[in-house]
Amino acid sequence: MPDKNTINEEQLQKRLRIKQLEVNSLLEVTQAINNNLSVDKLFRIYEFILRAQITVQKMAVFIRDTEFYCICSYGVDENWDMDELTRELLKYNRLVEFDTPHDGLLAAFDLLIPVFHKDQPLAYALMSKPQIDIYETLEEKIKFIQTITNIIVVAIENKRLFRLQIEQEKLKQELELAAQVQSHLIPKELPNNNFLQMAAIYLPHRNIGGDYYDYIDRNEDETLFCIADISGKGVAAAILMANFQAILRTLIKDMNELGPFIKKLNARVLEITRGEKFLTLFFARFLKKTRELEYVNAGHNPSILIKNNQMIELGKGCTILGMFESLDKLEIGKVQLGNDESLLINYTDGLTDLENEAEESFGIDRLLAFLKDHHGNDMTDLNNRLMNRIMDFKGKQMFIDDISVLSCRFKPVSVV
Repeated sequence: MPDKNTINEEQLQKRLRIKQLEVNSLLEVTQAINNNLSVDKLFRIYEFILRAQITVQKMAVFIRDTEFYCICSYGVDENWDMDELTRELLKYNRLVEFDTPHDGLLAAFDLLIPVFHKDQPLAYALMSKPQIDIYETLEEKIKFIQTITNIIVVAIENKRLFRLQIEQEKLKQELELAAQVQSHLIPKELPNNNFLQMAAIYLPHRNIGGDYYDYIDRNEDETLFCIADISGKGVAAAILMANFQAILRTLIKDMNELGPFIKKLNARVLEITRGEKFLTLFFARFLKKTRELEYVNAGHNPSILIKNNQMIELGKGCTILGMFESLDKLEIGKVQLGNDESLLINYTDGLTDLENEAEESFGIDRLLAFLKDHHGNDMTDLNNRLMNRIMDFKGKQMFIDDISVLSCRFKPVSVV
Protein backbone atom coordinates (compact mmCIF):
# COMPACT_ATOMS: atom_id res chain seq x y z
CA MET A 1 0.00 0.00 0.00
CA PRO A 2 1.43 3.48 -0.85
CA ASP A 3 2.36 5.90 1.91
CA LYS A 4 -0.71 7.73 3.26
CA ASN A 5 0.74 11.07 2.08
CA THR A 6 0.74 9.84 -1.51
CA ILE A 7 -2.91 8.66 -1.58
CA ASN A 8 -4.72 10.73 -4.17
CA GLU A 9 -8.30 11.85 -3.95
CA GLU A 10 -9.59 9.05 -6.19
CA GLN A 11 -7.95 6.37 -4.04
CA LEU A 12 -9.26 8.04 -0.90
CA GLN A 13 -12.79 7.97 -2.31
CA LYS A 14 -12.43 4.25 -3.12
CA ARG A 15 -11.11 3.59 0.38
CA LEU A 16 -14.06 5.44 1.90
CA ARG A 17 -16.50 3.46 -0.25
CA ILE A 18 -14.96 0.21 0.95
CA LYS A 19 -15.27 1.28 4.57
CA GLN A 20 -18.84 2.38 3.97
CA LEU A 21 -19.55 -1.00 2.38
CA GLU A 22 -18.12 -2.76 5.42
CA VAL A 23 -20.23 -0.62 7.76
CA ASN A 24 -23.32 -1.38 5.68
CA SER A 25 -22.50 -5.09 5.81
CA LEU A 26 -22.22 -4.96 9.60
CA LEU A 27 -25.53 -3.09 9.78
CA GLU A 28 -27.19 -5.69 7.55
CA VAL A 29 -25.92 -8.50 9.76
CA THR A 30 -26.98 -6.83 13.02
CA GLN A 31 -30.42 -6.02 11.60
CA ALA A 32 -30.79 -9.63 10.47
CA ILE A 33 -29.89 -10.76 14.01
CA ASN A 34 -32.31 -8.26 15.57
CA ASN A 35 -35.04 -9.50 13.22
CA ASN A 36 -34.34 -13.02 14.46
CA LEU A 37 -33.63 -14.43 11.01
CA SER A 38 -32.89 -18.12 10.83
CA VAL A 39 -29.36 -19.50 11.03
CA ASP A 40 -29.49 -20.44 7.33
CA LYS A 41 -30.41 -16.88 6.33
CA LEU A 42 -27.67 -15.41 8.51
CA PHE A 43 -25.10 -17.57 6.76
CA ARG A 44 -26.47 -16.68 3.35
CA ILE A 45 -25.74 -13.05 4.18
CA TYR A 46 -22.31 -14.07 5.48
CA GLU A 47 -21.57 -16.02 2.30
CA PHE A 48 -22.69 -13.12 0.10
CA ILE A 49 -20.42 -10.68 1.95
CA LEU A 50 -17.40 -12.97 1.62
CA ARG A 51 -18.02 -13.97 -1.98
CA ALA A 52 -19.30 -10.75 -3.53
CA GLN A 53 -17.83 -7.97 -1.44
CA ILE A 54 -14.55 -9.35 -0.13
CA THR A 55 -13.86 -11.73 -3.04
CA VAL A 56 -13.00 -14.81 -0.99
CA GLN A 57 -12.80 -17.66 -3.50
CA LYS A 58 -13.49 -20.56 -1.13
CA MET A 59 -14.78 -20.90 2.37
CA ALA A 60 -16.13 -23.39 4.94
CA VAL A 61 -17.52 -22.73 8.40
CA PHE A 62 -17.71 -25.47 11.02
CA ILE A 63 -19.93 -24.76 14.00
CA ARG A 64 -20.51 -26.67 17.20
CA ASP A 65 -23.78 -28.06 18.39
CA THR A 66 -23.29 -31.33 20.23
CA GLU A 67 -20.51 -31.94 17.67
CA PHE A 68 -18.91 -29.85 14.94
CA TYR A 69 -20.57 -29.81 11.54
CA CYS A 70 -20.21 -27.79 8.35
CA ILE A 71 -22.92 -25.12 8.30
CA CYS A 72 -21.93 -23.47 5.02
CA SER A 73 -19.25 -23.71 2.37
CA TYR A 74 -18.45 -22.95 -1.28
CA GLY A 75 -15.56 -23.52 -3.64
CA VAL A 76 -14.33 -26.65 -1.83
CA ASP A 77 -14.95 -30.39 -1.69
CA GLU A 78 -17.49 -31.05 1.10
CA ASN A 79 -16.58 -34.69 1.62
CA TRP A 80 -15.40 -34.12 5.19
CA ASP A 81 -14.14 -36.74 7.61
CA MET A 82 -15.58 -34.82 10.55
CA ASP A 83 -13.92 -36.84 13.32
CA GLU A 84 -10.48 -36.34 11.85
CA LEU A 85 -11.17 -32.72 10.86
CA THR A 86 -12.45 -31.88 14.34
CA ARG A 87 -9.28 -33.24 15.92
CA GLU A 88 -7.26 -31.05 13.56
CA LEU A 89 -9.32 -27.91 14.19
CA LEU A 90 -9.13 -28.26 17.95
CA LYS A 91 -5.37 -27.76 17.76
CA TYR A 92 -5.96 -24.05 17.06
CA ASN A 93 -7.13 -21.36 19.46
CA ARG A 94 -6.08 -18.24 17.54
CA LEU A 95 -6.20 -16.84 14.02
CA VAL A 96 -3.73 -18.53 11.68
CA GLU A 97 -2.46 -17.41 8.26
CA PHE A 98 -0.94 -20.28 6.33
CA ASP A 99 1.81 -18.36 4.50
CA THR A 100 3.27 -21.34 2.67
CA PRO A 101 1.69 -24.29 0.87
CA HIS A 102 0.80 -27.04 3.35
CA ASP A 103 -0.54 -30.56 3.32
CA GLY A 104 -3.31 -32.24 5.28
CA LEU A 105 -6.98 -31.59 5.85
CA LEU A 106 -6.54 -27.81 5.81
CA ALA A 107 -4.43 -27.67 2.66
CA ALA A 108 -7.19 -25.98 0.64
CA PHE A 109 -7.29 -22.93 2.91
CA ASP A 110 -5.09 -19.91 3.66
CA LEU A 111 -6.87 -18.59 6.76
CA LEU A 112 -8.23 -20.22 9.89
CA ILE A 113 -10.41 -18.05 12.17
CA PRO A 114 -11.49 -19.67 15.46
CA VAL A 115 -14.36 -18.29 17.52
CA PHE A 116 -14.15 -19.07 21.24
CA HIS A 117 -16.29 -18.40 24.28
CA LYS A 118 -13.86 -18.39 27.20
CA ASP A 119 -11.96 -21.63 26.60
CA GLN A 120 -14.69 -23.37 24.57
CA PRO A 121 -14.51 -23.36 20.73
CA LEU A 122 -17.78 -22.33 19.10
CA ALA A 123 -16.78 -22.37 15.44
CA TYR A 124 -13.94 -22.38 12.93
CA ALA A 125 -14.01 -20.40 9.67
CA LEU A 126 -11.64 -21.61 6.96
CA MET A 127 -11.10 -19.65 3.72
CA SER A 128 -8.78 -18.51 1.02
CA LYS A 129 -7.12 -15.10 1.32
CA PRO A 130 -9.29 -12.23 0.10
CA GLN A 131 -8.20 -10.16 -2.87
CA ILE A 132 -6.96 -6.68 -2.01
CA ASP A 133 -6.45 -3.49 -3.99
CA ILE A 134 -3.60 -1.04 -3.75
CA TYR A 135 -5.48 1.12 -1.26
CA GLU A 136 -6.23 -1.80 1.14
CA THR A 137 -4.23 -4.01 3.47
CA LEU A 138 -4.65 -7.75 4.03
CA GLU A 139 -4.62 -7.18 7.78
CA GLU A 140 -7.64 -4.85 7.57
CA LYS A 141 -9.56 -7.34 5.42
CA ILE A 142 -8.84 -10.20 7.80
CA LYS A 143 -9.88 -8.11 10.81
CA PHE A 144 -13.18 -7.30 9.12
CA ILE A 145 -13.77 -10.97 8.25
CA GLN A 146 -12.89 -11.94 11.83
CA THR A 147 -15.30 -9.32 13.21
CA ILE A 148 -18.26 -10.35 11.09
CA THR A 149 -17.55 -14.06 11.71
CA ASN A 150 -17.53 -13.48 15.48
CA ILE A 151 -20.77 -11.47 15.36
CA ILE A 152 -22.66 -14.16 13.46
CA VAL A 153 -21.28 -17.14 15.39
CA VAL A 154 -21.92 -15.51 18.78
CA ALA A 155 -25.45 -14.60 17.67
CA ILE A 156 -26.09 -18.24 16.69
CA GLU A 157 -24.63 -19.46 19.98
CA ASN A 158 -26.96 -17.08 21.82
CA LYS A 159 -29.86 -18.48 19.82
CA ARG A 160 -28.81 -22.00 20.82
CA LEU A 161 -28.44 -21.07 24.48
CA PHE A 162 -31.80 -19.28 24.47
CA ARG A 163 -33.46 -22.31 22.88
CA LEU A 164 -31.78 -24.55 25.44
CA GLN A 165 -32.95 -22.28 28.26
CA ILE A 166 -36.53 -22.43 26.98
CA GLU A 167 -36.32 -26.23 26.79
CA GLN A 168 -34.87 -26.41 30.29
CA GLU A 169 -37.58 -24.12 31.65
CA LYS A 170 -40.22 -26.27 29.98
CA LEU A 171 -38.62 -29.42 31.39
CA LYS A 172 -38.41 -27.80 34.81
CA GLN A 173 -42.11 -26.95 34.70
CA GLU A 174 -42.95 -30.49 33.60
CA LEU A 175 -40.83 -31.93 36.41
CA GLU A 176 -42.45 -29.63 38.94
CA LEU A 177 -45.87 -30.74 37.73
CA ALA A 178 -44.76 -34.39 37.87
CA ALA A 179 -43.43 -33.83 41.40
CA GLN A 180 -46.78 -32.32 42.44
CA VAL A 181 -48.66 -35.26 40.94
CA GLN A 182 -46.29 -37.70 42.60
CA SER A 183 -46.67 -35.98 45.97
CA HIS A 184 -50.39 -36.80 45.84
CA LEU A 185 -49.53 -40.49 45.61
CA ILE A 186 -47.69 -40.38 48.93
CA PRO A 187 -49.91 -40.39 52.05
CA LYS A 188 -50.31 -36.88 53.45
CA GLU A 189 -51.20 -38.19 56.91
CA LEU A 190 -49.97 -41.29 58.66
CA PRO A 191 -51.75 -43.05 61.57
CA ASN A 192 -51.12 -42.11 65.18
CA ASN A 193 -53.66 -44.00 67.25
CA ASN A 194 -53.86 -46.44 70.15
CA PHE A 195 -52.46 -49.26 68.04
CA LEU A 196 -49.98 -47.72 65.65
CA GLN A 197 -47.86 -44.63 65.05
CA MET A 198 -46.13 -43.99 61.71
CA ALA A 199 -43.81 -41.30 60.37
CA ALA A 200 -41.92 -41.05 57.09
CA ILE A 201 -38.96 -39.47 55.33
CA TYR A 202 -39.32 -38.94 51.59
CA LEU A 203 -36.38 -37.48 49.64
CA PRO A 204 -36.85 -38.07 45.90
CA HIS A 205 -33.72 -37.63 43.80
CA ARG A 206 -34.00 -34.21 42.06
CA ASN A 207 -37.57 -33.76 43.35
CA ILE A 208 -38.99 -36.75 41.49
CA GLY A 209 -38.16 -40.40 41.83
CA GLY A 210 -39.12 -44.03 42.10
CA ASP A 211 -39.47 -44.62 45.84
CA TYR A 212 -42.94 -45.32 47.16
CA TYR A 213 -44.56 -45.98 50.50
CA ASP A 214 -48.18 -46.36 51.46
CA TYR A 215 -50.56 -47.54 54.16
CA ILE A 216 -54.23 -48.56 54.09
CA ASP A 217 -56.59 -49.20 56.99
CA ARG A 218 -58.45 -52.02 55.30
CA ASN A 219 -60.87 -52.55 58.19
CA GLU A 220 -61.01 -52.09 61.94
CA ASP A 221 -58.62 -54.97 62.55
CA GLU A 222 -56.30 -54.87 59.52
CA THR A 223 -53.71 -52.27 58.50
CA LEU A 224 -51.63 -52.73 55.35
CA PHE A 225 -48.42 -50.84 54.62
CA CYS A 226 -45.54 -51.09 52.20
CA ILE A 227 -42.36 -49.49 50.90
CA ALA A 228 -41.01 -49.99 47.37
CA ASP A 229 -38.07 -48.96 45.24
CA ILE A 230 -38.51 -48.81 41.47
CA SER A 231 -35.42 -49.34 39.32
CA GLY A 232 -34.03 -46.22 37.70
CA LYS A 233 -34.56 -42.57 38.52
CA GLY A 234 -36.43 -39.52 37.34
CA VAL A 235 -39.58 -39.35 35.26
CA ALA A 236 -39.52 -42.96 34.01
CA ALA A 237 -39.31 -44.31 37.56
CA ALA A 238 -42.00 -41.88 38.73
CA ILE A 239 -44.40 -43.01 35.98
CA LEU A 240 -43.87 -46.65 36.94
CA MET A 241 -44.37 -45.73 40.59
CA ALA A 242 -47.74 -44.12 39.77
CA ASN A 243 -48.80 -47.20 37.80
CA PHE A 244 -47.68 -49.46 40.61
CA GLN A 245 -49.74 -47.56 43.18
CA ALA A 246 -52.85 -47.89 41.01
CA ILE A 247 -52.25 -51.63 40.50
CA LEU A 248 -51.53 -52.26 44.18
CA ARG A 249 -54.63 -50.42 45.40
CA THR A 250 -56.82 -52.21 42.86
CA LEU A 251 -55.57 -55.69 43.78
CA ILE A 252 -55.84 -55.02 47.52
CA LYS A 253 -59.63 -54.85 47.23
CA ASP A 254 -59.82 -58.59 46.56
CA MET A 255 -56.83 -59.68 48.67
CA ASN A 256 -57.31 -62.58 51.08
CA GLU A 257 -53.88 -64.13 51.46
CA LEU A 258 -50.50 -62.44 50.90
CA GLY A 259 -49.03 -65.14 48.65
CA PRO A 260 -51.57 -65.01 45.80
CA PHE A 261 -51.73 -61.22 46.12
CA ILE A 262 -47.97 -60.81 45.63
CA LYS A 263 -48.03 -63.18 42.65
CA LYS A 264 -50.80 -61.16 40.99
CA LEU A 265 -48.87 -57.99 41.73
CA ASN A 266 -45.77 -59.44 40.06
CA ALA A 267 -47.75 -60.46 36.96
CA ARG A 268 -49.22 -56.98 36.56
CA VAL A 269 -45.86 -55.25 37.04
CA LEU A 270 -44.28 -57.57 34.48
CA GLU A 271 -47.11 -56.78 32.10
CA ILE A 272 -46.49 -53.02 32.16
CA THR A 273 -42.66 -53.16 32.27
CA ARG A 274 -42.12 -56.14 29.90
CA GLY A 275 -39.17 -57.13 32.07
CA GLU A 276 -37.28 -53.91 31.33
CA LYS A 277 -37.91 -52.45 34.79
CA PHE A 278 -38.40 -54.02 38.17
CA LEU A 279 -39.06 -53.06 41.75
CA THR A 280 -38.27 -54.24 45.23
CA LEU A 281 -41.06 -54.28 47.79
CA PHE A 282 -41.68 -54.82 51.48
CA PHE A 283 -45.41 -55.41 52.03
CA ALA A 284 -46.91 -56.09 55.45
CA ARG A 285 -50.25 -56.72 57.12
CA PHE A 286 -50.75 -55.89 60.81
CA LEU A 287 -53.66 -57.58 62.59
CA LYS A 288 -54.58 -55.58 65.68
CA LYS A 289 -56.54 -58.29 67.52
CA THR A 290 -53.95 -61.04 67.25
CA ARG A 291 -50.96 -58.62 67.22
CA GLU A 292 -49.54 -60.56 64.30
CA LEU A 293 -47.39 -59.02 61.57
CA GLU A 294 -47.49 -60.83 58.23
CA TYR A 295 -45.09 -59.73 55.50
CA VAL A 296 -43.41 -60.44 52.17
CA ASN A 297 -40.02 -59.02 51.32
CA ALA A 298 -39.64 -59.03 47.52
CA GLY A 299 -35.92 -58.39 47.08
CA HIS A 300 -36.04 -55.28 49.28
CA ASN A 301 -33.68 -54.22 52.04
CA PRO A 302 -34.75 -56.20 55.11
CA SER A 303 -36.90 -54.07 57.37
CA ILE A 304 -35.57 -53.81 60.92
CA LEU A 305 -37.85 -54.90 63.77
CA ILE A 306 -36.84 -53.87 67.29
CA LYS A 307 -38.64 -56.00 69.87
CA ASN A 308 -37.57 -56.59 73.46
CA ASN A 309 -34.36 -54.64 72.70
CA GLN A 310 -33.49 -57.14 69.98
CA MET A 311 -33.03 -56.18 66.33
CA ILE A 312 -34.50 -58.59 63.81
CA GLU A 313 -34.14 -58.27 60.03
CA LEU A 314 -37.31 -59.20 58.14
CA GLY A 315 -36.06 -60.81 54.94
CA LYS A 316 -38.48 -63.63 54.16
CA GLY A 317 -40.33 -63.39 50.87
CA CYS A 318 -39.32 -63.75 47.25
CA THR A 319 -37.27 -62.21 44.47
CA ILE A 320 -37.85 -58.77 42.93
CA LEU A 321 -41.14 -58.02 41.13
CA GLY A 322 -41.52 -57.43 37.42
CA MET A 323 -38.56 -59.48 36.24
CA PHE A 324 -39.79 -63.10 36.21
CA GLU A 325 -43.11 -64.62 35.20
CA SER A 326 -43.42 -66.81 38.27
CA LEU A 327 -42.45 -66.49 41.91
CA ASP A 328 -41.89 -70.14 42.75
CA LYS A 329 -40.00 -69.62 45.99
CA LEU A 330 -42.29 -67.32 47.92
CA GLU A 331 -42.24 -67.46 51.72
CA ILE A 332 -44.62 -65.54 53.96
CA GLY A 333 -42.95 -64.05 57.01
CA LYS A 334 -44.88 -63.99 60.29
CA VAL A 335 -43.96 -62.26 63.54
CA GLN A 336 -45.96 -62.38 66.76
CA LEU A 337 -45.55 -58.98 68.40
CA GLY A 338 -47.29 -59.93 71.63
CA ASN A 339 -48.10 -57.39 74.30
CA ASP A 340 -44.87 -55.46 73.77
CA GLU A 341 -44.07 -52.15 72.16
CA SER A 342 -42.24 -52.84 68.90
CA LEU A 343 -40.55 -50.63 66.35
CA LEU A 344 -40.27 -51.38 62.63
CA ILE A 345 -38.02 -49.36 60.31
CA ASN A 346 -38.61 -49.75 56.57
CA TYR A 347 -36.21 -47.99 54.22
CA THR A 348 -34.93 -47.91 50.64
CA ASP A 349 -31.31 -48.53 49.68
CA GLY A 350 -30.75 -44.83 48.98
CA LEU A 351 -30.26 -44.51 52.74
CA THR A 352 -27.57 -47.14 53.22
CA ASP A 353 -25.92 -46.37 49.86
CA LEU A 354 -25.60 -42.65 50.67
CA GLU A 355 -21.96 -41.55 50.46
CA ASN A 356 -20.06 -38.83 52.27
CA GLU A 357 -17.23 -36.68 50.91
CA ALA A 358 -14.75 -39.45 51.73
CA GLU A 359 -16.81 -41.84 49.53
CA GLU A 360 -17.84 -43.89 52.56
CA SER A 361 -21.34 -45.40 52.52
CA PHE A 362 -23.76 -44.72 55.36
CA GLY A 363 -24.27 -48.47 55.51
CA ILE A 364 -26.40 -50.77 57.63
CA ASP A 365 -24.05 -50.61 60.65
CA ARG A 366 -24.52 -46.85 61.05
CA LEU A 367 -28.27 -47.29 60.73
CA LEU A 368 -28.35 -50.02 63.38
CA ALA A 369 -26.18 -47.93 65.71
CA PHE A 370 -28.53 -44.98 65.26
CA LEU A 371 -31.60 -47.11 66.00
CA LYS A 372 -29.95 -48.57 69.08
CA ASP A 373 -29.59 -45.06 70.50
CA HIS A 374 -32.98 -43.67 69.43
CA HIS A 375 -35.49 -46.52 69.11
CA GLY A 376 -37.35 -45.24 72.18
CA ASN A 377 -38.06 -41.87 70.59
CA ASP A 378 -41.38 -40.72 69.21
CA MET A 379 -41.57 -41.67 65.51
CA THR A 380 -41.54 -38.10 64.22
CA ASP A 381 -38.63 -37.21 66.52
CA LEU A 382 -36.74 -40.35 65.48
CA ASN A 383 -37.15 -39.48 61.80
CA ASN A 384 -36.09 -35.87 62.37
CA ARG A 385 -32.96 -37.04 64.16
CA LEU A 386 -32.26 -39.55 61.39
CA MET A 387 -32.68 -36.79 58.81
CA ASN A 388 -30.15 -34.63 60.69
CA ARG A 389 -27.80 -37.60 60.89
CA ILE A 390 -28.09 -38.12 57.12
CA MET A 391 -27.34 -34.47 56.35
CA ASP A 392 -24.38 -34.35 58.75
CA PHE A 393 -22.98 -37.55 57.27
CA LYS A 394 -23.17 -36.57 53.59
CA GLY A 395 -21.78 -33.05 54.10
CA LYS A 396 -21.52 -31.33 50.73
CA GLN A 397 -21.90 -34.59 48.81
CA MET A 398 -24.94 -34.71 46.51
CA PHE A 399 -27.74 -37.25 46.96
CA ILE A 400 -27.24 -40.03 44.41
CA ASP A 401 -30.54 -41.84 44.87
CA ASP A 402 -34.02 -41.49 46.33
CA ILE A 403 -34.24 -41.98 50.09
CA SER A 404 -37.41 -43.11 51.87
CA VAL A 405 -37.97 -44.27 55.42
CA LEU A 406 -41.26 -45.50 56.89
CA SER A 407 -41.05 -45.82 60.68
CA CYS A 408 -43.76 -47.76 62.54
CA ARG A 409 -44.34 -48.15 66.27
CA PHE A 410 -46.75 -50.89 67.35
CA LYS A 411 -48.14 -49.85 70.71
CA PRO A 412 -48.75 -52.39 73.51
CA VAL A 413 -52.25 -53.63 74.22
CA SER A 414 -52.26 -52.00 77.63
CA VAL A 415 -52.56 -48.60 75.97
CA VAL A 416 -55.78 -49.55 74.16
